Amino acid sequence: MDSSSPARSRRIAPVVAMAAAVALTLAGCSSSSGGKKAEEGADGASAGKANTPQMTVALVTHQASGDTFWDIVRKGAEAAAAKDNVKLIYSNDPNAGNQANLVQNAIDQKVDGIAVTLAKPDALKDVIAKAKAANIPVVGLNSGVSDWKKLGLLEFFGQDETVAGEALGNRLNTEGAKKAVCVIQEQGNIGLTQRCDGVKKTFSGTTETLYVNGTDMPSVKSTITAKLKQDSAIDYVVTLGAPFALTSVQSVSEAGSKAKIATFDLNKELTGAIDKGTIQFAVDQQPYLQGYLAIDSLWLYKNNGNYMGGGEQPVLTGPAFVDKTNVDAVASYAAKGTR
Repeated sequence: MDSSSPARSRRIAPVVAMAAAVALTLAGCSSSSGGKKAEEGADGASAGKANTPQMTVALVTHQASGDTFWDIVRKGAEAAAAKDNVKLIYSNDPNAGNQANLVQNAIDQKVDGIAVTLAKPDALKDVIAKAKAANIPVVGLNSGVSDWKKLGLLEFFGQDETVAGEALGNRLNTEGAKKAVCVIQEQGNIGLTQRCDGVKKTFSGTTETLYVNGTDMPSVKSTITAKLKQDSAIDYVVTLGAPFALTSVQSVSEAGSKAKIATFDLNKELTGAIDKGTIQFAVDQQPYLQGYLAIDSLWLYKNNGNYMGGGEQPVLTGPAFVDKTNVDAVASYAAKGTR
């Protein structure tokens, strides 16, 4: 975990993550959560607000309805925007074509910068080229670590999803797992696919992929329940987001399964489930930090010509494990919606 994570967390990518620490220092915030205080929202973060002329930045994500992960990303972006005197325009659509249209809308509004997720990079290639032609700097966050340079983005903030998956696969080996099912909630999302592929690469047991409709949680529950009833040999359910992990707890119970649950990403309810032991561990990529750094980086670029990673390397915000041994160190931040 990088510098904004608690000291007790296990570290996977310390060298590149130090760049995030530098970014936070430049941003004038503490290392505890990416903001001055974890309990402060965007309004509180405006203490020490930049006196530079207001700039407008569009944040365009592939957020699907009901996915709480993106609420945390947005809080981080709002905190940076308040501090930097940035007018933040947030828009989202899980459909890649619609997301591209939202980026075009931002170009038409002549924004000063764009931060975008690249869950389906091919669909955004042309519109990102249009932004560059209009001299609008574009940074990536969360999804697209394998594609941001090819698309000509200035910077990228997130985790390497393949590396994160490999780390989880190794952890399953340590846990003594034999058969895992990796649940993908959105087909075609390259980052989610990379996570499961990473698990398969390092896990010495058997891994199956299970596709569910992430926008229909009752369907998610019934699909996972049916899979567990069908195959009693499954001893680990791996989900790719906190809401799906929490739903899997119900599936395991309904199926009468002895399978344990691991997941990517956190929220308040998930840290409680880790503490209770109904979920074993989570891989944290620090979404608040991703949102914060994406907006802050565009302010730094406009006002001081800075760009992190030199246009060659991403700034990694994860992965790091949160389990029963260190969940107390992040639970208070998760309760405030910043982890």
